[in-house]
Amino acid sequence: MTHITKGANAPVPAGPLRVAVGRAAAPGTPSVDASALLLDAAGRVRGDADLVFHNQPLHPSGAVRHAGVGRADGQFAEWLELDLPNVEASVQRVVIAGSCDGGTFGQVPGLYLQVVAYDGTIAVHYEVTDASTETAFVLGEFYRRDGAWRFRAVGQGYDSGLAGLATDFGIEVAQPAVPRGPVVNTGVSKVAGPPAGATPAPNPSAPAAPAPSTAPAAPPVPAVRGANGSKSVGPFGPKFRPWTRSGRGDREISVKLPAGPVIVEGEHDGEGLFCVDTLDAEKKPDRLVHNSGLSPYLGRSLAVVPEDRRLRLRVQFEGAWKITVRPLSAARPLATGEEVRGTGPEVLRWDGPAADLEGWFDGGRNSELFCVESHEPDRLTALHNSRLLFNEIGRVDKTAPLQRGPVFVAVTNGEGDWRLRAAPIPVLDGSAAPADSVYKGRRDTTVTLANPRPGHPALLEYDIRNADDQGHTVTLLDEYGDSDGEWLNGFRQGERGTDALFTTGQQQRTLQIRRAGKWRLRLLPIEEAPLLKGPLEGTGSALLRYQGPPTLLTLSRTTEEAGYLAAHALNHPRGQRTLIADTDTRRRPVVGPLWVAPEGSCFVRVQAGDKVGWRVEPVPLDEAPEIGGRTERVTGRGFGVVRHTGPETEMLLTHDYDMLSDLIHLFELDENLFPVRHIGRSRGTHRVPGGFLQVRGFGEWGLERRG
Repeated sequence: MTHITKGANAPVPAGPLRVAVGRAAAPGTPSVDASALLLDAAGRVRGDADLVFHNQPLHPSGAVRHAGVGRADGQFAEWLELDLPNVEASVQRVVIAGSCDGGTFGQVPGLYLQVVAYDGTIAVHYEVTDASTETAFVLGEFYRRDGAWRFRAVGQGYDSGLAGLATDFGIEVAQPAVPRGPVVNTGVSKVAGPPAGATPAPNPSAPAAPAPSTAPAAPPVPAVRGANGSKSVGPFGPKFRPWTRSGRGDREISVKLPAGPVIVEGEHDGEGLFCVDTLDAEKKPDRLVHNSGLSPYLGRSLAVVPEDRRLRLRVQFEGAWKITVRPLSAARPLATGEEVRGTGPEVLRWDGPAADLEGWFDGGRNSELFCVESHEPDRLTALHNSRLLFNEIGRVDKTAPLQRGPVFVAVTNGEGDWRLRAAPIPVLDGSAAPADSVYKGRRDTTVTLANPRPGHPALLEYDIRNADDQGHTVTLLDEYGDSDGEWLNGFRQGERGTDALFTTGQQQRTLQIRRAGKWRLRLLPIEEAPLLKGPLEGTGSALLRYQGPPTLLTLSRTTEEAGYLAAHALNHPRGQRTLIADTDTRRRPVVGPLWVAPEGSCFVRVQAGDKVGWRVEPVPLDEAPEIGGRTERVTGRGFGVVRHTGPETEMLLTHDYDMLSDLIHLFELDENLFPVRHIGRSRGTHRVPGGFLQVRGFGEWGLERRG
C-alpha cells in the first residue's frame, strides 16, 4: 500500500480499479456522496454524461461506474469503478469528488480516498486531515502521463458546495422548481445515511451494495450547457425546461422540443373520459398517451418527439385540462426496498441491480387492467418494444423480475391504487470459490460459480466430456433454481471452448450440468478473450472481444468437417444477445450485423463443433448491397444485410429453399445494428422502412421494390 499526502502522486495499476470514498461511521455525522467527472484537455466536461454519480451510475463508454455504498468495521465507503485502459482518448483526467449532505467536511471523521486493484491490493491511500468548512471536495484525480495513468491527491475544498465545484468544470447548476403532484426526480438525489440492509464490504475488494436514492425533494441539478448556452441532450433523452399548456374541451396542441423520449403529464379536476393521443405527420392518432375516467386525474406517460417535426397532441375532454411535457429526468426514482404508490399511469426510473418487482393493485372500481412495462434507455424511441412486467385484470399481488438498471418502468394502466416495491434478490447459497477459479467434477451435478470480479463479465473456459451420443447440456439457473434456458450443448458448442459468464456483472451463477462425464470449468479475466480487429480464424466455440463501431461481420467455415456454425453478438453490461449469422452447416460465407450498444463493449460468440474451423472478419457498412434510387432489386443467399436508401415502401421478398420454403425472416435494424422490428417471416409483400435490414434465410432470396 502507498500512503500519500496532499499534492503527492503515485502510479496506479493498468487494469480496472475500485475507488472508495470512505469515512468513519460515527452517529450524527453528515453523509458524503462520491462522484467522478471525466475532463478533456481543457479541464472541462464534454457533456452531461461526463458526470457519474449514484443517480447516473454508468458512463456511456462503460469505463466509469458508480458501484454503491458499503459498510464494514465501523466505516462507510461509497464506491466508484474505473476501467482506465478503456477511458476515451479525449479524456485526460478523471476527478474524484465528494459533496457533504447536512453539514461540512470538517464534521466528517476519518475522511479518506482509497484506490484498490481488483485482486484486492490497496494501491493508494490518501487521508484528508485539513477539512474545515467545505461542503464539497475534490479528493483526487487520475491523469495521463507518458502513456500510463497516475493518481494525484488534490484535497481542494469548496465552501460553495457542489454548485461551486461543478462550475469549475463547466457544469451549470439549475435550481429545482417547486414540485406539484407526483414527486419528480430532477437528476440528483441524496442519501441521508447508510442504506438500510446495505450489503457490508468486509474487505476492500468486496462488492458494495448499490445506494438507493431516497430524497423526496431533489437538490440543484448539474445541467451541462454548450459554449453558446444551448441545452444539451442528456444520457437518455433531451434536456429542456418543462412546457405547459392549459385549455378546455377538445383541442390539438403542438410544441417544438429536441427530438427524443419525453414524459407527457396530464391533469384535470372534472368528470368524464380524458384522452390524449400523439399525432403523426398526417395528424392521425399515433399513440394513446392518456385514457382515463378518474376524477381528479394526474398521470404521466412516455412519448417520443419526432426528429423532423413538432410533438403534436390531441386532447379530448369536456372540461378544463392541463398538459405538461417534461424531460426524462422527471421520472420518479424507484429505490431498493422503498415502496412507490400511485393512481393511474406513472413513469419511474430504476438504477439498481437485478431485483424482484413486487406489485399490488386494488383492482379499481370495476376490475380494471393493471399493466406495467419496462423500457431500456437505448430503445425508448421505439416504445412498442418494451418488456411486459404485469398485465392483469382485477386485484394484483404478484412479483415480476426487474432487470438491472438503468431502466424506465412505466405504469400504463392502473385505474386504481397501486404500489410497487423493488426487493433485493436473495443471494444464492454456494461453496467458497476456489483460489484458482477452477471447478472440477464428474457426471451430472449443479455447481455455483463465484465471480472473481463482481460487476464485470468473466471468460469461462470449459472442458465437458459427453457421456453419450446426444451430447452434454449446461443450463443456467436463476436465484430460485428455475431454468434460465439451455446455455451450452455438447452437440452444437462442442466439448471444449470459451464463452462469457456473469454477462451483467452478477456475483455468482448456478449451472446445471447434465449427460456429462468428467468436466472442468475455469474462470479467466474477460480481457483474455481475443480482440477482434481484423480477420480471425479458429476451431470450435470461442468468445471474441470487439471494441469498435457497429459494423458487418463475415462468417465462413474453413474445414471440410460439417457441423453447426453460428455467431451471436453479446452486449455488456446489458447481457443482451442477438443472432449475427448462421451458416446452416454450409461452406458459403454469410454476412450479418455486428451490434454494439452505445454504453457497452461487444462480444462475439462463435458457436461451433469441436472440429469445425471458422473465419470471421469485420467488413465496412458500405459493403452491404443497396436498394433504392436506380437499384430496384437485390439478391443473396443465406444470411445477409441490405441497406435501403429510399423512403418506406412496399417490397417483394422471395425465397427459394428446398426444405422449408417459408423459412425467411426480414428484420429492421436500428443505428446500432440491433434488430428492433421483425418486418416479416415469410415470402410476399412487406412494408419496408429506410435504413439497414437483415435477411435471415438459408436459400436464395431476393428483395424487389414494388412502389
